Amino acid sequence: MGFPQGSTLTTNMAGLVDGSSARAEVSFIDSLPVYVKELIAGGAAGAFAKTTIAPLERIKILLQTRTDGFQSLGVYQSLRKVLKHEGVLGLYKGNGASVIRIIPYAALHFMTYEQYRGWMLDNYSFLGSGPVVDLLAGSASGGTAVLCTYPLDLARAKLAYQVGDTRSKFGSGMKSLYPRPAYSGVTDVLTRIYRDGGVRGLYRGVGPTLAGILPYAGLKFYIYEEIKTRVPEEHRKSIVMNLSCGALAGLLGQTFTYPLDVVRRQMQVGTLQCSTIQGDTRYRNTYEGLTSIVRNQGWRQLFAGLSINYIKIVPSVAVGFAAYDMMKVWLRIPPRQKLQAESSG
Repeated sequence: MGFPQGSTLTTNMAGLVDGSSARAEVSFIDSLPVYVKELIAGGAAGAFAKTTIAPLERIKILLQTRTDGFQSLGVYQSLRKVLKHEGVLGLYKGNGASVIRIIPYAALHFMTYEQYRGWMLDNYSFLGSGPVVDLLAGSASGGTAVLCTYPLDLARAKLAYQVGDTRSKFGSGMKSLYPRPAYSGVTDVLTRIYRDGGVRGLYRGVGPTLAGILPYAGLKFYIYEEIKTRVPEEHRKSIVMNLSCGALAGLLGQTFTYPLDVVRRQMQVGTLQCSTIQGDTRYRNTYEGLTSIVRNQGWRQLFAGLSINYIKIVPSVAVGFAAYDMMKVWLRIPPRQKLQAESSG
């Protein structure tokens, strides 16, 4: 009766020695559909990149939305003020919502980019296989990802906009420094927004978001892929080279679309801002937001927080692209040329 168990144990031991377990792992990874691998690679890359720059993202939102006490501060002074009142954890306020959002967002963004790109190459050959396809596929994938995950981005902005004092009294919890509602977490934000404004409330500010993400996502992928084509073949898998290409792509893409991001943030937190903010921030559309900000807050407000965005966009996009390419290698996603040949065959 003991022989079958002993035989199984011996077989398992032999499997560890001769590498059968490793082959089983290889078989499992290789059995996954390509689009599932792209979802995993994109989600992991997005989460890693977003957490890397979370403190800078928090400060950027405070500067963009003209939060009381932060209007005249720079990046360094703002970081010190948040640390003083909220501690280190204050630098990551809203990051939970950000990571919850960025995993599906980045997963959809990268996966749909690959899918849209392949679909265009198969059905619209007159576009060629160069920059036009990357631009269109990047824009379409950015719009798809935004529409699917926007309520989580709204929740992240509202959580990051709150400024509380958690260090004034030990164990007293968060004491709000300013007269605005305090949210306890992502679920609380989404529940209260839906109760007050329904589905439309959950998508407040989505107009300027789409207007900004379509050109930004397209330019980001276009610039990244275009730069990579000019890199010698033997250096294309270099982490440093991927970081450099990604940083330049994010930097140039963000420059042209930043004012739309400012309008989006002010629309997202409009119901939280107190009357000391000059001008009504409850804009009906993107154009009204742009003109109202210029008229009431000055044209410089359209670029509020841009310096910190430059600081954060370089590591964010760079880490995102580099991590995505590394995950593609680890998950053994076939090169695009091979996938294209298989689909056309």
